[in-house]
Amino acid sequence: MSGVTEPGSRVEELLRAVREGRGPQIPALVAALDPAERRACLPELKALRKQVRGEWSKEASARSGALLFAGAGCHAGPAAAATWIGGRDFAGRSWARHPALADVVEAQPVEWQIEVVTRLSARPVQQWGWDLYPLIERVVRRTGCPVPDSEAFTTEWLRQVSSGGGGRRGESTTLLERLRRDPYLPVLLPKVFELADIGSMLDHRRSDRPGDFWPEAVAGLAAEGVLDRAGLIDRCLARLVRGGRPGDQRLFLVTLQALAPTPGEYAGQVRSLVALLDGLSAVAGHAQQVLTELDEAGLVEAEVLTEASAVVLFRTEKKLVRAQLGWLEKAARRSPERAGPVVLAAAEAFGHPDTALQERALNVVARHLKAAGEAVLPELRFAAEGLSPAHHARAGVLLGAPVGGDDPDTGWTELLPPVPVPRPLGEPIATPAEVAEELSALLAAEQPEVAVFERTLDGLVRHAHRDRAALAEALGPVLRVHPWNGPGRWADCSPRDVLYVALAITGEVDPHRRDSFWRRQARSPLRGEHNTVHGNVLAARLTEAAQRVTADRPPLLLATPTDATGALAAAVLVERVAGYEAAGVEPGPADLHTALLRLTPAPDGEVPAAAGRLASPAGRWVARWLREGGLPRRRSERVVFAPMAGAKPVHRYWERWWEELKRVVVAQPGIGAGPEGPAGERLGADFRALLEGTEPSVARVRKQAEWQWQPTAHWAALLPHHREELAARWLDWFAGVADREIRGPARMLPPLAEAGGPAGLAVHLAVAYGLGARFPEDRTAAVDALLVLAARGDLDAGLLGRELAELVAIGAVKPVRLGQAVAAAAETGAYATVWSVLAAALPGLLAGEPARGAGDVVAVAADCARRCSARGPIEQVSAVAQRSGSSRLVKESRALREVLAG
Repeated sequence: MSGVTEPGSRVEELLRAVREGRGPQIPALVAALDPAERRACLPELKALRKQVRGEWSKEASARSGALLFAGAGCHAGPAAAATWIGGRDFAGRSWARHPALADVVEAQPVEWQIEVVTRLSARPVQQWGWDLYPLIERVVRRTGCPVPDSEAFTTEWLRQVSSGGGGRRGESTTLLERLRRDPYLPVLLPKVFELADIGSMLDHRRSDRPGDFWPEAVAGLAAEGVLDRAGLIDRCLARLVRGGRPGDQRLFLVTLQALAPTPGEYAGQVRSLVALLDGLSAVAGHAQQVLTELDEAGLVEAEVLTEASAVVLFRTEKKLVRAQLGWLEKAARRSPERAGPVVLAAAEAFGHPDTALQERALNVVARHLKAAGEAVLPELRFAAEGLSPAHHARAGVLLGAPVGGDDPDTGWTELLPPVPVPRPLGEPIATPAEVAEELSALLAAEQPEVAVFERTLDGLVRHAHRDRAALAEALGPVLRVHPWNGPGRWADCSPRDVLYVALAITGEVDPHRRDSFWRRQARSPLRGEHNTVHGNVLAARLTEAAQRVTADRPPLLLATPTDATGALAAAVLVERVAGYEAAGVEPGPADLHTALLRLTPAPDGEVPAAAGRLASPAGRWVARWLREGGLPRRRSERVVFAPMAGAKPVHRYWERWWEELKRVVVAQPGIGAGPEGPAGERLGADFRALLEGTEPSVARVRKQAEWQWQPTAHWAALLPHHREELAARWLDWFAGVADREIRGPARMLPPLAEAGGPAGLAVHLAVAYGLGARFPEDRTAAVDALLVLAARGDLDAGLLGRELAELVAIGAVKPVRLGQAVAAAAETGAYATVWSVLAAALPGLLAGEPARGAGDVVAVAADCARRCSARGPIEQVSAVAQRSGSSRLVKESRALREVLAG
């Protein structure tokens, strides 16, 4: 290592250039070193890399680039060099695209270069993109080595060629022309059909010129003979059968349509077409149309019609079901000898949730039953048991036997899920090795559970107190796999940032020091510019934990909850504070304030008495908190609000900025900060911000639409006994699943329903918006929340029903989506619960001119009323039932009127 310390040496000059961030000079400095000198540089380069990791400044970025170039040139082995170049901490700064890296690599032997790029091409795409493509592509072109066909390389090649070679100015060629002359086309284009998540890259047209759209370009190459047409058709169909994201499916469907297979070509793909009937709606519709045409041309076996019907008639898309019944009708008319299979296939739709489709299927059976013969009657009678009661009489006459003889009302029992029982967090983690395992599990999870995060944080603090060196050793392998680059200025502090505490334990970050950037900002690196109030609380907790495990090392955390909702049992907190007093340790403010917010109220008894014997300021504050009942609860006010009205339109792809939407929200006056401490202590500013009131405002809605932060279980775990206040604060997110068609926020509805505290207007409004959500998974979450509230006795059915009617009236909730949600709830067996909600909603829903799709809701109401023997007329239902016409709304209203009349 003498070369490192010798003044004026070539090694020292290289290291000095790295420290100063003089990246462009690195290739020449590396080239001047012999192999021994390069090896001598590696220990210092690795040490510098640890120092730079996690720093976010212009100077640190320059040092990072210089480190990348120097390390690539100093590693003699291609495997080690590839590992260095592909490191995650170099990603996101685009240094891998710098010509200096290519100069360093190309100075090595050709075999070394080929091995390095082969290994690099196999590396996955990182969060911030894949910057390795220019280097690999340059080596491939220069050396003539085989073209890598990895997923990452193919994806980046596709991005380059589809964007015109990286978006160069003056690019005048079309996509077809660029693909035609691209030397990688024969190798990489077949791999495109195996890529995931490429729909958004290829689904747009770059210009109006023919061939400047991916499907057109592929079809053009097939027409010219450049690509094998039959092979492309096979790949399109195989990719569609495999499934995937809707954007990808639509792209390959359009590609298949651009290839325009002939009936003869499609005839050899019948099995694939039948498989597509179970796919995305647009894909299934295309396959259904093709199969219908093939059937009319006599190019498919008769059994295909029956097999296709068995798949399609169970789908929820009415258009597909109607088309399938139409196909059956045409087949029976064209070939009367097929009437038997046709009527049996049509009977599959007797169990469809849409009673109008049941009626259509019954019509097909009625028209062709005579030709089918009596042999089909037993199966038809069995299938007819799935029909709505409104069709029982007609089906009985048609099939010559009563239908629905077993009255479903007899012995009816309401089915609700069991009342959720809090899941204990369990015993503290016992060993440093188990802490490392729990941390690894947390980092591998896409959405870590509250229990995993809280146990991990508590385990880090406990074992840092017991044996910091042993814990640091156990954490080492995990930290090498999961480096931490900070939350970033555009991200909210999240459970993954517990890595900051782990790195403080191992000494890789100093939580008591601020580099130049954070000193200017005067805040912790965990506090990004766009943190939510919940993220600021989490940042305060993690920052405090990181500082304390490297200073006074407390024995444990007070705020670790006792169950997965975030609740903290009073007896446990009193015991922990007593342990702190015995050890002579003061709790951290953030830890104590979090514990107070999570504290479960305790009735008079031994626990409050034990708390009264605590002598420390923290202990007396806990005792007072228990004595006075903690945070107060205040009533929220209902507000009808137009969040977009008067706001300047901002063109963002996720915003329907042209609409002036209305919402029903609440104005929450705030929870209050709870009892003060014995010396007048108050909750910290971050915690008070969490408890402030919420007022609807354009600015807040705009901010949420812009950053798209969404509530998480970790947010809810901060206030586990105040679900109404949480719902009020998050109501704009919940409303967005219905009127802004945002995906995801409704997943927090079941945890809200399971949390503690009253369930008032805000909670019921949140569930109402969820029942009208755009995406099925959000509606499912809302149904789960509805059933949990009912099982706990917390559901105000009248309130929920009236708010649903109001949301439909202002256009925030579409009746079709609401009908699907309440139908799903009813199918669980909660007929009385669903009826109680809909009975309150129907007067408002049917007042005036009902919205399109209201018939779906009335159909569910009629079924639920029949099953739970509901009686008593509803004026608005009777008024709609008296109208002329045969619309579904009128038919279902008549059916409901008859049920309610008994």
